[in-house]
Amino acid sequence: MAFIQHNMMRETADSDLIREYKTSGSLELLAALYQRYMNLVYGVCLQYFDEEGSKDAVMQIFEELIGKLKHHEVQNFKSWLHVLARNHCLMKIRAMKNKESMQVAIEDDSPLMENGELAHHDGGITLEDNLQTMEKCLETLPEEQKRSVNLFYLEEKSYREVSAITGYDMGKVKSYIQNGKRNLKICMEQQHA
Repeated sequence: MAFIQHNMMRETADSDLIREYKTSGSLELLAALYQRYMNLVYGVCLQYFDEEGSKDAVMQIFEELIGKLKHHEVQNFKSWLHVLARNHCLMKIRAMKNKESMQVAIEDDSPLMENGELAHHDGGITLEDNLQTMEKCLETLPEEQKRSVNLFYLEEKSYREVSAITGYDMGKVKSYIQNGKRNLKICMEQQHA
């Protein structure tokens, strides 16, 4: 019986599978639909990442698809999925660059940097170590600071946009970002001490 259902899904139009998925929420239907275009998604990801990174991205895109497909009217699934995959990859790259930028911004204010030398090279601490430490320290911030810092540095939102998204007034947003940045720096210095 499963063989017959599998063959029926293979012959079912994308739009019918989407409609059935939106109605039932069946991940089996969504997986059958995604399977048709998984090579396309993998190919898009390979333009941005190595093989392992691309495989991870293919799975992350499927997870993203679970929610997004329910909220979008999709006329041409293949084209829509291509755009979704490309945007996912670009956002992931942007997030990685923003983490690096945020790390540099935090270190630029560090008293350890005043002598002009990069302290993290002396101790053998890599950028990856710093990023992992920053992520851990970010989790220790009060919610308002964590949210504001994430939006401002990692998602590159302006003060006004952070205020609109969070509902915090502009003065509070600036304060949360400034205090969050200071607290991150202190936490990271303690972690590397």
